[in-house]
Amino acid sequence: MAPARVIGADHVGTWQNILESASVLRRDLHRIPELAWEEHLTAARVRAELDALGIRWRACATTGTIARLAPAAPGRHVALRADIDAMPVAEESTAPWTSEHEGVMHACGHDGHTATLLATARWLAAHEDDLPGPVTLLFQPAEEGGHGAKGMIDDGALDGVDVVFGWHNWPALGRGRIACPDGPVMSANGTFEVGVSGVGGHASQPEATRDPVLAAAAITVALQQLVARRLPPQTPVVVAVTWIDAPSGSTVTPATARLGGSIRVPDTALRDEVFAMIGDIAESTARAHGVSAAMTSTNRYAATVNHPAEAAELRAALVPAVIDAFGGTDASADIPIPVMASEDFSYYLAEVPGAFALVGAGDPHSCHSPRYDFNDALIAPVVRAYARLAGAPELPAADRRRGSENDTHRVSDT
Repeated sequence: MAPARVIGADHVGTWQNILESASVLRRDLHRIPELAWEEHLTAARVRAELDALGIRWRACATTGTIARLAPAAPGRHVALRADIDAMPVAEESTAPWTSEHEGVMHACGHDGHTATLLATARWLAAHEDDLPGPVTLLFQPAEEGGHGAKGMIDDGALDGVDVVFGWHNWPALGRGRIACPDGPVMSANGTFEVGVSGVGGHASQPEATRDPVLAAAAITVALQQLVARRLPPQTPVVVAVTWIDAPSGSTVTPATARLGGSIRVPDTALRDEVFAMIGDIAESTARAHGVSAAMTSTNRYAATVNHPAEAAELRAALVPAVIDAFGGTDASADIPIPVMASEDFSYYLAEVPGAFALVGAGDPHSCHSPRYDFNDALIAPVVRAYARLAGAPELPAADRRRGSENDTHRVSDT
């Protein structure tokens, strides 16, 4: 990556306006959360912002949007991504910008990701003539389990793109810490369901029944030994039984029961092996209880695996930005990597070189919590990093520090 160019202090006012507008926009988006593939209001707001900036865009994968700057520039074509969907979580907050859509909230910070990319768009639009190559902005729907990245790719989102970058806020990381390894940064995932079939009957006559509820409970316990005894201890794997269903009356032993859950593995190839073990354990445990069991599995997202050269480039852009914003001298991750959560950014990295980073917010409420709220202090350093990756001018260090001290931070809702 070529050294970033710096510009004079006359642009500090513009920079401050961008940050202030991004915080207002983020909170506006937080009020109108929409589930995967239903992000019509969000898409309309994104497109209106792009129109106001004079940036060319087109719809992609229905509620997604692709915007492009400097399309004729001769250099490397960089893509930058933000996800726009929300989650089926009822918000527990007293913030003025709390969700207006009952049972839906931005519990994962996609409102912040979108506002950050739009702030980047404003900066890049102001310096479009300086961009060395084309820049594509990907406003992607349906990250939360909807495979939105695949839909974007199928609709041409990566056509002509040479490299792609993305990020996710991560409250569990210390404030200003970064996880951007060479290799896996987030895990592959999948879901499973086990159907248990027995013989129902009167609860007072257990000898006349074959109890699927007892067997389902035993399978749940037995599956916890998979990680402890069937896999090397150095292999980070999560097997979680998240539900059991055996509807019946208080005096009736049912004929069937079901249980299910999810797995997380650091290597996509390991997913099939873990699923096979789950099926084996379920069937063997069921036989020991005189019943039968059958397991079905569904692959969800592959592991998010960074390309080493691009990961180094993303770190080089992010580390000075977060240190300048938050202080200190160390931006290295303070949690085990890869994290066991999953991301459909993996689809992009399977198509073109690129990298994905987790940027620490150091907040008490994790993603997917009903009390979570994106930390607006993350907007400034990520915009600076994105601008550098795109080859746009960036502020000199003294002005960057003055700007970060005046950033509009998230207001506590506690």
